[in-house]
Order: sequence, then structure tokens, then C-alpha cells
Amino acid sequence: MMLKNEKNPFKRNFLKPGLLFVLTCGMLMSCDKDDDDADAPVNESELITTVTLTMREVGTANTVTATFRDPDGEGGNAPTQFDEIVLKPNTVYNTTITLLDESKTPPADITEEIEEEEEDHQFFFTPTAGLNVSVAYDDGDDNNLPVGLETKITTGAPSTGSLKVTLKHQVGTKNNNIATGETDVELNFITKVQ
Repeated sequence: MMLKNEKNPFKRNFLKPGLLFVLTCGMLMSCDKDDDDADAPVNESELITTVTLTMREVGTANTVTATFRDPDGEGGNAPTQFDEIVLKPNTVYNTTITLLDESKTPPADITEEIEEEEEDHQFFFTPTAGLNVSVAYDDGDDNNLPVGLETKITTGAPSTGSLKVTLKHQVGTKNNNIATGETDVELNFITKVQ
């Protein structure tokens, strides 16, 4: 017969291992979370040293290229190349953009990374007021949002200004808005239509 205030030895012996089991499970679950975080993909910013626009005049074999090159990246030494864009008036150009990291040997093709992560990237093209240039997207991602690796540039009457090329990194937030996300590239190409 057990008295009401007498301690139950079975209960005491069961509670200690039970408590130890619960604590161990909690620690293991914490470890699993850390392991999951360690396995999560890390989306590091790419170093982009070189941006080239290749503009092929529709209906001809004429090609115009304009390159920005800064071998040591942002800061440090000044860019070694920053071409003007010179286009004919009243002309349409099929345009592609390529990006490289030339700080590596051989250079890394960042264009491929943009293509692989097209749902997270978008180029924006902003001509200054008075520059008779318009840019239309000629590609898109799986969500039907533009990417901008392929565009059509259409010129009007002769004019001068600049064409701002901006690459936005919009991980999980891409919405066709230049204000969204981080800026990977922002270049103002002096542009002449003549």
C-alpha cells in the first residue's frame, strides 16, 4: 500500500529519462535547422567587370558594339574602356548584352549566371530626355517578366544624350520595377543618334 505523500519510485525514474529524451530531441531539431541553413543556396553578388552591348542593325550586317570595362571592379582604378554608343537615325537594332568577370583567369561569363537566375534579374534601359531612343524587351523569364539580355533598340531623329543601363538583382521580388532589389550594374553610356 502506498501512502498519498509517498513518492512513487516508478514516476521518479520515468520522469528523468523522459526529460532527457525531450531535451535531446530539442537539441537535435535545432541541429537539423542549422544543417538546413547550411545547405540553403547562397546567392552571392557577382563581380561584373565588363558589360558589352552588341547592336545588330535589322536588315543589314552592320553591328555596333559598346563596352564598359573596369578590370578591378568598382572603386580602385578608373575603368579602362567606356565606349560611346553611336547609332543611325530611324533604325532598329537587335541588341544583346554580355557580362564578364575579367578579374578571373579565364574570365567568368556572368551572362550565363543571369540566364540561369533570370527570375531574379532584370535590366532596365533609361534614355535621357531628348535622346530619340526607345528600348523594347525581346525576352522573358518563366513568369513572363522581361529580363533584358535581348532587346530591340529603335532610334528616331538625330539627337544626343545618354542611355542608362541598370541591372537589378530582385531575389524573390522581381516585379518589373526598377526601384525593387539591389543594383548590380548601373552605367550611363553616352549615346549619339547621327
